[in-house]
Amino acid sequence: MTRVTITDIAERAGLSKGAVSYALNDKPGVSSDTRERVHQIARELGWTPSQAARSLSRSRADTVGLVLARPARMLGLEPFYMEFISGVEEVIAAEGIALMLHVVDRPGAEIATYEKWWAQRRVDGVLLVDLELNDPRVAAVRELEIPAVCVSSGDAAGGLPFVSTDDGRAMRDAVRYLVRLGHKRVARVGGIPALSHTVTRDHAFLGVAAESGLTKHQIIDTDFSGEAGARATRALLTQSEPPTAIVYDNDVMAVAGLGVAAELGVSVPGELSLLAWDDSPLCEITHPPLSAMRRDVPALGAAAAQMLLAIIDGGEGGSREGPLPALFPRGSTAPPPH
Repeated sequence: MTRVTITDIAERAGLSKGAVSYALNDKPGVSSDTRERVHQIARELGWTPSQAARSLSRSRADTVGLVLARPARMLGLEPFYMEFISGVEEVIAAEGIALMLHVVDRPGAEIATYEKWWAQRRVDGVLLVDLELNDPRVAAVRELEIPAVCVSSGDAAGGLPFVSTDDGRAMRDAVRYLVRLGHKRVARVGGIPALSHTVTRDHAFLGVAAESGLTKHQIIDTDFSGEAGARATRALLTQSEPPTAIVYDNDVMAVAGLGVAAELGVSVPGELSLLAWDDSPLCEITHPPLSAMRRDVPALGAAAAQMLLAIIDGGEGGSREGPLPALFPRGSTAPPPH
């Protein structure tokens, strides 16, 4: 006789296999009516749980998950994630834990990945990055009851444990440094506007601009790519009254901006100062080398991984402050022309 499977129950109930699994294992994520209907169909079909599956469900996967909802090509261009992952790996490898990395094209696919991983018990917990305010991924993870740590501000974490850095303070430090050099026209080439850390940096930039009495300031949002950074820089430098200083949200865009300045014949730092976020080797090999806000990204990844492993082992999560970015002036910043 052919063994009845979860697939058979899902087809009869008109549900996904994941939803049936949640119902049969009495996990959150389905309504009580759906759970009862699934159990009724299982009884009618004569389904019995696999002993091997039961054993697997009680065991640890010894794996933590990280899903990145962004174009895969960006991973090779933006050093942040490789440095973040190196910090995560340093912690989990010492405990014999593996990292499962998956890249998707949208947050909805990220949620589907969490549902699949948790239904199949392929991970013991997950790290959430690039969060938006009121992010649906947070609600999904809470509903599934997956151990999770957010790398974000507390506002975006939605009650989940989180590790954060004070992006607002770092942005204020960056702009105040440019103001001390004498700059009155400062622009910001930001990242994806919906991301919580972009919002934080935007608010801090606008606040310190008003406080410092800048004669002109503006923000251009991008997708973090070099192409977008170049377009934003060209738009800023071809204005009738261009900025004398630009702060970029990552190193890739700052390098692209330096190239545009050279193409337009704008001297750096003689006529224009450039400052990058998240210092990297890219910033040191340009001419002139780029001033940057340096953050210990591997330490951020390590802190998030340590908290997640503690939660998986039954400990408390809470919150933790990650490393604060520090300013590293180099040859791309100087007083403005007079």
